[in-house]
Amino acid sequence: MRLFTLALVALLALIQYPLWVGKGGWLRVWELDRQLLAQNTTNARLLERNRALEGEVRDLKQGTVAIEERARYELGMMKPDEIFVQIAEPGASVPGAPSTSSTTTLSAAPSNPGRSVR
Repeated sequence: MRLFTLALVALLALIQYPLWVGKGGWLRVWELDRQLLAQNTTNARLLERNRALEGEVRDLKQGTVAIEERARYELGMMKPDEIFVQIAEPGASVPGAPSTSSTTTLSAAPSNPGRSVR
């Protein structure tokens, strides 16, 4: 009877091994579920980024406001009849200004399309 019990326990262990540790076992399923949750989180973040980029592309294609804004802030461009005025904070170094001045400096440049004045 003792031998029969040991044989049944061994058979049960052999049956349980693939269920827990095998290729399609519970441990692998839990690991895949964890990876799936992490990938869904990443996908949601990337989807939001893509929607923001889509909106920016749509703005650039349809209107001139977004293009003008980028040209002004990233490239420093101006319209033909505009005057560029830069206000520096007190104590900040301004290129071309005397270094002893501690007052707010205003600098104006004539309008020149395609030229950045800073």
